[in-house]
Amino acid sequence: MSYEAILYETRGPVAIITLNRPERLNAIGAAVREEVHAAIEAAHQDDAVRAAIITGAGNGFCSGADLSGAATRMASGGAAAVATPTQSERLDEDGWVGRWAKRFAHFDKPLIGAINGVAAGAGMSMALACDVRVGSTNARFKTVFVERNLSPDSGMSYFLPRIVGYSRAADLVFSSRAVNADEAYRIGLLDRLVAPEALLDEAVALATEMSQWPPLAIRMAKRVLQKNQDAELDEALRYESVALGHARKAAADTRDSIAAFAEKRKGVYTGA
Repeated sequence: MSYEAILYETRGPVAIITLNRPERLNAIGAAVREEVHAAIEAAHQDDAVRAAIITGAGNGFCSGADLSGAATRMASGGAAAVATPTQSERLDEDGWVGRWAKRFAHFDKPLIGAINGVAAGAGMSMALACDVRVGSTNARFKTVFVERNLSPDSGMSYFLPRIVGYSRAADLVFSSRAVNADEAYRIGLLDRLVAPEALLDEAVALATEMSQWPPLAIRMAKRVLQKNQDAELDEALRYESVALGHARKAAADTRDSIAAFAEKRKGVYTGA
């Protein structure tokens, strides 16, 4: 697929998805949604890709949903034509915001957010859906939703309390205040904080480090961590046992992991 609203490239085993609408701080419009979905699926299906990074072009990571169409309709008194939804669209309980959250959460390889600037609204939700967030000192977070007479969507109400705890999530949502990079790192919105010029290199280095291990083991490790966030201990232990069996299906990687340990060398893992 050719992309216009995003950039997609690979560096070795790492896919890099860059939202490429810097003039609108990479706001999420229809083209961005479609192309990000396609890029995530491409990275998922490509066995050569073992980890992915999502970032933004220019000064922003993602400013949230693109409201320019709504603003145009408001300015024209609501006269602009709006397509009549299909029956399936009327019955869709997720909407685009739900599908957006699930696309990142269901990607079963390591997903790193390289937060280069403002992450607001659904853009902040996208950052929260990543497994790890590396941020530059220019990073800034803002929940925004209540300012638009909305409650949180696109997964924010799920991800944010699990990352920073309920009371901090309530603070950020109810106040809609901006959080700078230093505070974001302190409360866990960012896992690593680096200089702006080093951001992408640091994110790629981290993704490459994750990519050195047996790929099935990494993918099952992500599934276990996600599934067991809310599980009781007995259920968590059962799923760990199931996951171990899936990872061991890569028999060649199992053998080489044992040999590499014995021979004190780095393993060579192919997922076979």
